[in-house]
Amino acid sequence: MSKTRILLVDDHAVVRAGYRLLLSQTPGLEVAGEAERGEVACGIYSDLQPDVVVMDLSMPGIGGVATIARLRARDAHARILVFSVHDELVYVARALEAGAKGYISKSSAPDILVEAVRRIAVGQPYIEPEIAQRLALSKATGNDAMSVLNSLSAREFDIFCLLARGYTTREVAEELRLGLKTVSNYATLVKNKLSLSTSAEMARLAYQIGLIKH
Repeated sequence: MSKTRILLVDDHAVVRAGYRLLLSQTPGLEVAGEAERGEVACGIYSDLQPDVVVMDLSMPGIGGVATIARLRARDAHARILVFSVHDELVYVARALEAGAKGYISKSSAPDILVEAVRRIAVGQPYIEPEIAQRLALSKATGNDAMSVLNSLSAREFDIFCLLARGYTTREVAEELRLGLKTVSNYATLVKNKLSLSTSAEMARLAYQIGLIKH
């Protein structure tokens, strides 16, 4: 019986090593390849033809959400599982809208990752139960606070999140490996789209929609 082939996408080599060890020791699963950035993942995807892509969201370069959209544009049947430190609903919503088939947090138990990979490999969606419950409750109560960010592109969203958390423009540039002028231009676009004037207002909005917990 053929094994489920997995592509790991995460910018931390130690994290990828942990995933590889767990998944490779699981019957029926094998890690076919790794990538440290979204651009690399998109470049090797066609050659590897993985059954499932396990991907982080917070990465340098084009970032996770844009990578999901790009992979889905190239292969409408791409099965992507987001495995992220972020469990805030705004991240979950962005990833699912971009085309991810599943979402689990890095705080989840190892067996959750294995279960998610297996479910997605056979075409079923999988969202970590606790996150799925909060997502359903948000929809049921008509909480539309997250929609305010719908106007932002994937890159603009990444920059908004970092600025809202208190990063300086220079720190954002270093984190995302972008030019300082490029980040400054994006920051201006984000503020204009959201009708905000300062980073403090960004932080306040992020707090209101649950992007910042404290």
